[in-house]
Amino acid sequence: MREPGAVETPREPGAETPRGPGLVETVSEPGTIETPHEPGATKPPHAPGPVEAPRGPAPVEAPHGPGPVKAPRGPGPVGAPRGPGPVDALRGRSVPVVIVGAGPVGVTTALLLARYGVRSVVLERHRDVYPLPRAVATDDEVCRILQAVGVYESFAAVSRPARGLRLLDAGHDVIAEFRRTERGSHGFAQTRMFDQPVLERLLRDALADRREAELWGGVEVVSVQEEEGGSRVRFRDAAGRAGEVRASYVLACDGAGSPLREACGIGFEDLRFEESWTVLDVRTPAAVRTWEGVDQVCDPRRPATFMRIGEDRYRWEFRLGADEDPDEAGVRALVAPWVEPAPGEEFEVLRTARYTFRARLAERWRHGRVFLLGDAAHQTPPFVGQGLCAGMRDAANLSWKLARVLGGGADERLLDTYESERRPHARKLILAAVATGWAMTGGQDRAAALRRAAVGAVCRVPGVTRLAGNGLAPPLRRGVLSAGRLGGRFCPQPGMRDGTFDDVLGPSFALVSGAPALTPALRPLAAALGARLVPAHGLGDGGALAAWLRAGGADAVLVRPDRVVLDAVPRGGREFTGIAGWAPLLRTGRAARTDVDARAPSPAEPFSLIH
Repeated sequence: MREPGAVETPREPGAETPRGPGLVETVSEPGTIETPHEPGATKPPHAPGPVEAPRGPAPVEAPHGPGPVKAPRGPGPVGAPRGPGPVDALRGRSVPVVIVGAGPVGVTTALLLARYGVRSVVLERHRDVYPLPRAVATDDEVCRILQAVGVYESFAAVSRPARGLRLLDAGHDVIAEFRRTERGSHGFAQTRMFDQPVLERLLRDALADRREAELWGGVEVVSVQEEEGGSRVRFRDAAGRAGEVRASYVLACDGAGSPLREACGIGFEDLRFEESWTVLDVRTPAAVRTWEGVDQVCDPRRPATFMRIGEDRYRWEFRLGADEDPDEAGVRALVAPWVEPAPGEEFEVLRTARYTFRARLAERWRHGRVFLLGDAAHQTPPFVGQGLCAGMRDAANLSWKLARVLGGGADERLLDTYESERRPHARKLILAAVATGWAMTGGQDRAAALRRAAVGAVCRVPGVTRLAGNGLAPPLRRGVLSAGRLGGRFCPQPGMRDGTFDDVLGPSFALVSGAPALTPALRPLAAALGARLVPAHGLGDGGALAAWLRAGGADAVLVRPDRVVLDAVPRGGREFTGIAGWAPLLRTGRAARTDVDARAPSPAEPFSLIH
């Protein structure tokens, strides 16, 4: 499934403001900022120099006590709560995690950390949610993450399931159809279409209800100084006042043009894809010809994508020539195969923007105590709809590991598995998007025509489209935290008579057993991990989970907080197969705390965002 135009870059100061559908805003790089707000807003001025560090060690914030300032609900700007501003409110404070960027990835990370009892401060340079659409599609794995942070029910009410993807030829005849189900293995529709500003509002409202997190808007991070045991994050508010806050870890969720990534000196692996596409977001009550899924037009002269987003909201994408800048009549000609509004019928072009789609992967995802997430770590063409999804997976993967290190006694080396797990996974999906782009739209030579013909032939083989529609994201590759036959795969979420299976699993580890009784070694291990013991029988799921264990040749599995299987006990076995690798990293045995710094890695060189 495709997620066109996953994130839009805000206009640079002085850029021409589009005055209608005939003016296309040129965006050099989709997602330069994870959540752009107030396009064209000027940055707060820099003060003469960084703030001097306070004398003596900064006090560590206790996990209990007065709640932080909350982000307001509704359309009002974020970061303007009653009481002191960020400079005064954060003066002299130390928190476990500072998150730079309040897009969907940054706010979801804060919500997940709060779920694990870890405090965080989110700093966002814009003051409010950018009101125009960018990301429009998500998958069932991300819906499961939204369930974990408590917003899925609200999200489902404002989104709609999609049937799948159709490949069309230049005459709009169907080459192949990839169906998506209304209930995948994660327990949700495999694809949902949505409006990103609405999702961001839901996430921010949820964050406002969490005492463990606070969000400050109108704040620009200007430098990060790594010290023994933590980092000093310096920032400026909207008035240009300088402030700072100390953190054990800093998460860069600040978009494709991430200033933090650049300041860390982290470059890109170029996966060799670059194309310019024009996005049209439209609202109209006119009768639009749609099958309630995504259309991909495989025409080398005019490749295009079309989808319905909402009740009266639609998106088209076209690969136009560099000299093509359609006026209103040109826009209507482009969309004519799907809709022909009657004279005087409402046809509102909400946005036209030109994007350059690229395929890139940050060379490193960690610099000392700074981690890259979302578009700061990876950028993909939108041809398989995994741009935002990949960032949400980053949040789910890293958040529980940070919580375990900060308060659960785990070895700090556990955090190195974030990059070793997520980077290869993201790379596979980016390459899948690149291959899809080239096969469907890449070039007008004979080789391109042969590629499209081959795809059409393969898709006509019985069962191929059904299998291809079962899910795009591969399991994690085998590693220290994904051992055994089922390691790296998601534990499914079957339907239940009462409640949801993830509520049964709980927010931490879970030991799911299909055997009549646990072996003597497993019960104390579960206790050391703080893992729930979940029998696979009698759940009211029709025996689905027990059948999944049998098919995987396992008597029991250890499920991580992100619902990935860490390890399995083989059928007839007595213990987990990879325990020698992961037990030293998790190193549990003491009560969880979130008011202490993790054991410090070697400090990295200090770096500044001021150039």
